[in-house]
Amino acid sequence: MNVKRTIIAGASTAATIAVLAGAWWIASFGPVPRGNDIEYSTSVVDREGRLLRPYAIPDGRWRLPATAENVDPRYLDLLFAYEDKRFRLHPGVDPLALARAALQLGTTGHVVSGGSTLTMQVARLLEPRQERSIGAKLRQMLRAVQLEFALSKDEILALYLSLAPYGGNLEGVRAASLSYFGKEPRRLTLGEAALLVALPQSPEMRRPDRSVEIARAARDRVLDRVALTGSLPAEDILRAKLEVVPGARKAMPMLAPHAADAAVAAAPDELLHRLTIDAPLQKNLEELARERARALGPEISVAIVAVDHATGEVLARVASADYFDARRAGQVDMTQALRSPGSTLKPFIYGLAFEDGFIHPETLIDDKPIRYGSYAPENFDLTFQGTVTVRRALQLSLNVPAIAVLEKVGANRLSARLSQAGATLVLPKGEVPGLAMGLGGVGVTLSDLTMLYSALARGGDALPLMERASNTEAAPRRLIDPAAAWYIGNVLIGAPPPENAPHGRIAFKTGTSYGYRDAWAVGFDGRMTIGVWTGRPDGAPVPGLIGRAAAAPILFDAFARTGKAASPLPSAPKGALLAATGKLPPPLQRFRPGGLMGEGAEPPRIMFPPDGARIELASSAPDPVALKISGGVQPLTVLVNGVPVSANANKRTMFFQPEGPGFVRLTVMDARGAADSVLVRLQ
Repeated sequence: MNVKRTIIAGASTAATIAVLAGAWWIASFGPVPRGNDIEYSTSVVDREGRLLRPYAIPDGRWRLPATAENVDPRYLDLLFAYEDKRFRLHPGVDPLALARAALQLGTTGHVVSGGSTLTMQVARLLEPRQERSIGAKLRQMLRAVQLEFALSKDEILALYLSLAPYGGNLEGVRAASLSYFGKEPRRLTLGEAALLVALPQSPEMRRPDRSVEIARAARDRVLDRVALTGSLPAEDILRAKLEVVPGARKAMPMLAPHAADAAVAAAPDELLHRLTIDAPLQKNLEELARERARALGPEISVAIVAVDHATGEVLARVASADYFDARRAGQVDMTQALRSPGSTLKPFIYGLAFEDGFIHPETLIDDKPIRYGSYAPENFDLTFQGTVTVRRALQLSLNVPAIAVLEKVGANRLSARLSQAGATLVLPKGEVPGLAMGLGGVGVTLSDLTMLYSALARGGDALPLMERASNTEAAPRRLIDPAAAWYIGNVLIGAPPPENAPHGRIAFKTGTSYGYRDAWAVGFDGRMTIGVWTGRPDGAPVPGLIGRAAAAPILFDAFARTGKAASPLPSAPKGALLAATGKLPPPLQRFRPGGLMGEGAEPPRIMFPPDGARIELASSAPDPVALKISGGVQPLTVLVNGVPVSANANKRTMFFQPEGPGFVRLTVMDARGAADSVLVRLQ
């Protein structure tokens, strides 16, 4: 009896020691790894979630997070069939698989198939160890069971899809698919799916970029095992075996690299950055920029910005012709570089004049030699057209009429209005706004210039460009009145297009900076604005580089590569005056530059209401509003929002009938063409 008790006591003690030792051994493992501290590659995606550019983690590895939704269902079918048939059923360890592996090892003397489940492989990936021992395998099995308690099956599968090794610095199925096939793993061929299943078993030995034959053999073994299950037709298996195995890695996606760099720099702690850019359009325009830059010369670059009118969202931003081309300074962002805009500011000069009501697109204007002190503007071709309409002057980009109108509008006013709309204008050091800014004597970026033109397409309201999808929409800023914006679009859509380009599809304007350093073309239809710049990033001159010949063809090709037909411009807004020259009010029939008043005659001036005034209207039908004028040569013409109103032209006090609350621009013009204008608010 004592011996029996001694044996029982000894066995109990041994069992207790074993349990305590096991518990201590398990406790020594530490907490269950859940993968929360894994460092993934930063990714920049487009408006639809398509990958624009990933960034390697600091040690140089590509590790992109993935879930079952990110991969082709056939890949998952092959993965489960080859690696873990009962993944959805077992608790982390599959006894049947272990027994089969042990039996095959015992009967053949070598490993035929492993007994590791996907969960066990995830455990090994989360706690990588070099030794291959029974203890290490037991630890892996225990960790697998712990993982099954801590995480869902989908979470475990996501860890495998994100961490499985594929050779070199590739981890995870997305990095492997992008590198070997140049595409996301959402849509794989059967052969591609089989190769991605085979590689993690021996990633360095089976790397297709090192040995195509070894990789092909591994892929075919996966296909053969799946063929035994009868789940796929034999002809599909045969076709998959005939697929070419890639013998080299492809570059990771690199769309919109400058925009991606800017997004990451702005929020370095975020792993996922979503931009408003449209990946297919971005790709098309990057290819266009590369093609045209090669044709223009070895040191020429091209930049393109495409904007959605309705939202101000940037749909594409090509900041250089080739990000990796040092000769073209490819990593310099030319959409943000300050350059001389040439003639591209002329539409805004005329726009302010349209708004003030002292010219109309059909107003006659002189294109003849004139001097402003020591400054005598000349046209690009050194000729003069004589008397032309304002429409023709803008379409032909004549310098002399534009400067004459700017002299009357005021360079300070033009500069202030563009700045208030959100554009940054930079003058040479020590300079103030002057007439030369009308021909490019100021610095502006392609992004800001495109934003200003998109305001014309929006009816005069400017929206700041938005590139991050998380940004909230900003309030619009008024650039010019809707009627004036419409006049500009109506004029520019008739500008002569480049050779072989369609006429009347795009409202556009070109520009060439002094010394042939910059060539520009900016245009819009009813849906999108696109701006194009080309030149040398270092600012060196390029003889013969002209906006019409170099940039305009790129602009028209860019619209063609959007894949959509040109959208028509909106119809004329309320207040637009549609009339031929002879039908215009007399003061609008011919433009008269400032300073041509008669001897001793004062220009007209609106004494009431003053500029910026607020006028209360009656709650019922509003009464006429008085307009008091001094100076000017009679007869006088009054315009409300650019439209002439009936009034006694020989009186100094006139009245107009308001239509209701809102902003109203009041303009008075005298018989000599001199004018004054105020903006008041009726409420």
